[in-house]
Amino acid sequence: MKSLMCLMREVLLDRGTWCRVSTSFDLKRIERRVEHEGLSFLTITLPSFGKDLEKGLDQGKVDRHLFAGFERTRQSGELPLFLGGFLGLVFDRATGRLLDEPLIDAIQAIRQITLMFAKINLECSVERTRSAINQFVQCEQDVREADANLSELRKEQFRRVGHLLWRDVLQQVDEDIYYERLIPKHGPGATADKLTGNRKYDQREWTLRLDSWFPFLEGFVAPNVGAHQEFDHVNILEPGEERPVKVITVPKTLKTPRVIAVEPTAMQYAQQAIAESLVSHLEGRTNPFRWIIGFSDQDPNRSMALRGSLTGELATLDLSEASDRVSNQLVRELTAPWPHVAGAIDAARSRKADVPGQGVVRLAKFASMGSALCFPVEAMVFATIVLCGIEDVLRRRLNRKLIHELAGRVRVYGDDIIVPVDFAQAAIIALEDFGLRVNKDKSFWTGRFRESCGKEYFAGEDVSIVRVREVLPAGQQDAPALISTVSLRNQLYKAGYWGTVGALDNFLEKLLTPRRGQPLYPVVAETSAVLGRISFLGYETQSYDPQLHSPLVKGYVVQSVIPENQLDGYGALLKFFLKRGDDPFQDREHLMRSGRPMAVSTKPRRARPF
Repeated sequence: MKSLMCLMREVLLDRGTWCRVSTSFDLKRIERRVEHEGLSFLTITLPSFGKDLEKGLDQGKVDRHLFAGFERTRQSGELPLFLGGFLGLVFDRATGRLLDEPLIDAIQAIRQITLMFAKINLECSVERTRSAINQFVQCEQDVREADANLSELRKEQFRRVGHLLWRDVLQQVDEDIYYERLIPKHGPGATADKLTGNRKYDQREWTLRLDSWFPFLEGFVAPNVGAHQEFDHVNILEPGEERPVKVITVPKTLKTPRVIAVEPTAMQYAQQAIAESLVSHLEGRTNPFRWIIGFSDQDPNRSMALRGSLTGELATLDLSEASDRVSNQLVRELTAPWPHVAGAIDAARSRKADVPGQGVVRLAKFASMGSALCFPVEAMVFATIVLCGIEDVLRRRLNRKLIHELAGRVRVYGDDIIVPVDFAQAAIIALEDFGLRVNKDKSFWTGRFRESCGKEYFAGEDVSIVRVREVLPAGQQDAPALISTVSLRNQLYKAGYWGTVGALDNFLEKLLTPRRGQPLYPVVAETSAVLGRISFLGYETQSYDPQLHSPLVKGYVVQSVIPENQLDGYGALLKFFLKRGDDPFQDREHLMRSGRPMAVSTKPRRARPF
């Protein structure tokens, strides 16, 4: 808590100096409220203040519904006293209306001060975690109700628009499945059956549903060895015996955790195969509408959000609980004309979830976060629904020519959606008709503020912030926090927070000084393996490699311990055949060690500064 307050003080001083605003009162108010309310003031209450600022920017004024819980006086007018110096450079004090030329630096300063701790990596309280789990279960009921209430007219429209959009892509995926061109792979994450690293290649659990599309003993998992005794003990599970996904929570904000589902190894393995084919065709040149959807590049969304904030022509929409509200029935409607796609996706979909405190629940949603198919399929569903909303406004059926006229004005990346402002309300109505929930607090279309894919803009200016991801380390042994703090320092340096950077440099120099030694905190390039500070002036050189004659610096380098996980026999053979590309494995010991690191540490040594 003390380290976070020190960081807050430096940011307040930094932004106050930059905007010529006194922040002494603001610091005292923060200290007083943190003393009484604890960490939640920094991580929950202050972010609510920042979100209210965004609402004020969007609606063009501050009213009494905004900034609740923060004192106002007659002198402060419509604006709260807290951060009043900054707010007065953005809104008129007497009326609360947005100034004709608000100070962009003041907007960015308020956002930085109030939102920087919103997504710090800390565990939620038991009550908030339980509430998130209950909401996950409630979503199931909501999805079922949405399916029951969806009109036949909407279903027919969804099928027609979906066929228009994705017929070329899904036909190619259908052929990939039919001609057995799919190449599966294991993901890097955890699995419901607790197989990690190389152990995944020796899996002996499969499902009857998967075996009908991806036969275990015919090359998809095991080599073509027929009834070889090596695989006699494979457990082919009937539908009622299938292993459910394991529902867990991971840190998101202290207000609510993120709920995800850990898939069984068999399901994840097949999902990766289908997803790779689907994404490659969606982003490939043969897809005439590849501009409407994205999976690997967020820059188009960000550029469109920037343009929307400047011209007011484009709206940015955000969905709440996006993955958990995509109905499996909708996915079936979308893929029905392509039997191999529909069958394979259904076979690779987990039907049940093991929910903490709730037991095993049958799923109405298509998939939660954790499924390899969740991201591409939900994006296709969202794009289809958005175009249904656009069709409602146009009052005529869409065709390929009309869709191409929307190029550069409609795009979907996950649950970040961009549409023309003229179609925003209709898109929201359509999304909610299909059971989805639009997050009105993070959707913008009336003012000049826009947000998409982690970047925020106002009137064509970038007002994005630097977020604090970890509590500052108490010692050098806290490697994850140390790595995060060095990254924080470098991000703040690029953003121009000179005072805060100076304070962090002093803190890190003390932390990275060995006993009776000099600080091991060199100036390095961003690409260096050494934990050091970046500079616009370049990197330093302390010595040279005697053989390669390349520059060297001494500093702390991150080391990770990969768990021992030996693999041989058919499992090793399978890993070789599933490798992408012609290059050899980078790690020569990949058959001896694999999986995510068990621990991360730092060690002083000489390395390149670039």
